Amino acid sequence: MLTREEKQRLVEELHEKFKVAKAVFLTDFTGLNVETLTRLRRQLKVHKIEYKVVKNTLLRKASEKTPLEALAEHFVGPNGIVLAFDDPVLSAKLLVDFVKEEPELDIKVGFVEGKVLGPEEVKALANLPPREVLIGQFIGLLKMPMIRLVSALRAPLQELIGVLEAIKQKKQQ
Repeated sequence: MLTREEKQRLVEELHEKFKVAKAVFLTDFTGLNVETLTRLRRQLKVHKIEYKVVKNTLLRKASEKTPLEALAEHFVGPNGIVLAFDDPVLSAKLLVDFVKEEPELDIKVGFVEGKVLGPEEVKALANLPPREVLIGQFIGLLKMPMIRLVSALRAPLQELIGVLEAIKQKKQQ
């Protein structure tokens, strides 16, 4: 049982984390044992992602005046909360992969970049390529028109060089 001061500290800590989190996912962990939840925490912690079990009243207080206030209606029943501070796609992917191993864990809702996501949208997010791959694909798309432009500009020059070479060879004969 937490003391009043510990609860206040937890609410303040969560409030600050809610302000900076890039992704938050609520899970229902009913039916999972402590060892399974510990395994999930460890898998997420490697990637600097947190998993906490927090009472709904504390979640409501911590979410006040943060973007996560939009999730308040989902703070019912047992809630485990995933807090990701870097890559939302990676956190969703790790969570969805864990659910495949442990189907008792249920993804209730997600909150990414100011948007509330249902369980199916969280799964779709998990299927996106990693951030680095998306950036690489984007850069490739930006580069393509430049490559085509250079090729288009080079073609007439190559034709001109070919004509000049032919004239040179003809004069040499």
